[in-house]
Amino acid sequence: MEQFQKKDVVQAVLLTDLRPEAFKPICDNSSTALLTLANVPLLDYALESLNRSGIEEVFVYARLHMNDIKEHISKRQKQGCTWSINMSVKVIGAEGCRCLGDALRDIDAKSLIRGHFVLMEAETVTNANLSYFLEEHKKTAKYDKGIAMTVIYKEVITGVRTGDEVMIAMSTDNKRLQYHQRIKTNFREQSFAMPLDIFLQNSNVALHHNLADPQIAICSPLLLTLFSDNFDFENRDDFVRGLIINEEVLNSRIYVEMLPREQYARRVSNWLTYQIVSNDVINRWSYPLVPDMGICCLRQQFLFLRNNIYKHESATLSKLMSKENIVLDSGSSVDTGSKLSSVVIGRNCKIGKNCNLDHVYMYDDVVIEDNCSLEYCLIGSGAKISSNSHVLEGVVIAPKTVIAPNSNITTPSETDPIAKRFSISTQKTNDTEELDDEEDEEWEVGGFLKMRSVPFSFEDSEYNSSTEDELSSHGSPVPDDTNIFLSEVIDSLTRGYNEKSNPDFLILEINSSRYAYNMSLSEVNFYVTKAILSLPKVKESSANIVQNLHHVLGHLGPVISNYIKYKDAMIDCLKGVEDCCNQEEDFKAKVAQIVHYLYDKDYVAEDAILEWYENLSDESEWMKTHLKKLIDWLMASSEEESEEE
Repeated sequence: MEQFQKKDVVQAVLLTDLRPEAFKPICDNSSTALLTLANVPLLDYALESLNRSGIEEVFVYARLHMNDIKEHISKRQKQGCTWSINMSVKVIGAEGCRCLGDALRDIDAKSLIRGHFVLMEAETVTNANLSYFLEEHKKTAKYDKGIAMTVIYKEVITGVRTGDEVMIAMSTDNKRLQYHQRIKTNFREQSFAMPLDIFLQNSNVALHHNLADPQIAICSPLLLTLFSDNFDFENRDDFVRGLIINEEVLNSRIYVEMLPREQYARRVSNWLTYQIVSNDVINRWSYPLVPDMGICCLRQQFLFLRNNIYKHESATLSKLMSKENIVLDSGSSVDTGSKLSSVVIGRNCKIGKNCNLDHVYMYDDVVIEDNCSLEYCLIGSGAKISSNSHVLEGVVIAPKTVIAPNSNITTPSETDPIAKRFSISTQKTNDTEELDDEEDEEWEVGGFLKMRSVPFSFEDSEYNSSTEDELSSHGSPVPDDTNIFLSEVIDSLTRGYNEKSNPDFLILEINSSRYAYNMSLSEVNFYVTKAILSLPKVKESSANIVQNLHHVLGHLGPVISNYIKYKDAMIDCLKGVEDCCNQEEDFKAKVAQIVHYLYDKDYVAEDAILEWYENLSDESEWMKTHLKKLIDWLMASSEEESEEE
């Protein structure tokens, strides 16, 4: 008779609220795991990441606000979010839990873990494939029974200190961790003192000083036993330091894994990292954990527009002086004349006229009246900034706060009586280094790093995608995958047109490229249109662009019709036309004819053209002049039809 063994369940532990004081006053009465980033709670990012890595059972250890976390988990499960389908999530906790060590000792006492598991903080955002690191950890455990943990680090560009950077020494022969030191935020280290034995006992040692610690680790059951036996292990740094110093006594070891360049991981540990991770998400370094892909839901909620603009279909974005890196949630509106850059706007927010917002993060129901200037700040839900006010670098405004007209709000000093209303607590914590010079004090409030301007190369993302020369610059950073996708679509359509291939086969090729490069449907609509207008046959004669387009679509029409079916897709198509006209001088004079042709052949509808026309970008202002006669004709035709009815 065959013997059947029950498959081991892949488990993970998420720890919450280890540093709630770093997010005052927003998290005074709520969990840091429910802090929203790009309008999505951090807990949802973590659970979605674990689900994508094949985790089957998750224990969310709530040190504080357990009922709020349970309510959020239950709500998401009733909504049928993506992670709830194949993954079990349980919220646990205990009174009197002060730190990570207490949490792990409690988990060990409850005998919840049955094998190797993933240990991560709920405030970590990552798109990493953790299943690969889990398998590597298990392979190591087969020949080293003393493995306690595999820590995962991410290489970053040096220059910005957030408190999560570490300096390590590791043996390159077996990836064992030999030395670990957390780097201070004030750039004071002139040297590092390491035991000579590290170099005498290991033939090959690598030193890394450009690593960020996203607080992700693959752990053996042995780790829980070590925490239970050593009550002086309060946090992970204590544990790592204790094992390195007492490796022979404890007979336990720690190994290291590095995330590849294309994978992202970052912990939100203070307001500065909140700012950095928000920008990284908006600039798509965390793909597919980006707003337009619908994190934790099964439908697309945001339109992804040029210049990294994510707009909910019910939001209103009027004509702006400039706009880039924006998330605009449902029911919110931005009035005319405002300038927005790297801004996250929650639900039902109102932004007045002629406002200047730079790196501003707004929760729900915020009102900002006319002529306000805000930079590097966060506004709690229900707050109101009255007209002609200025909110400066590093300020965090508490929920439901009302700022009077003509106010000038800065980060408070320790003696400021209104500090609790406007910014994070000025009380220092025991694990925060004292600051001696004025420069450090300018970067911190209450011992925690605040939002501030950082060097340009770090503004969009502080991670290398391939090489430093390929980092995105001004405007909208476009991932290399989009350029590759566009090139492949052009190649497929060119070959298909020349060889008169079956359009259905071309659609299959495009869809294969789409899934290979993780392109959203909105991006596919945009780039398929650009690809058709970029075909050699279309561009061979500038005088006959529309006629050439007609010949091409005579064969490739079913391809574009397959994607351009609904109003949103039609707007994506017209944006592709707009982009081509901005890049190709020969197309500019023919833009009205191209749009008219697409309308005449029923590729785009009248209401889509009118909506696209109203939202043309500043750099396409010339296009409105060329399109005016066509728009007037469409509006007149619409009025005649209304009168006839």
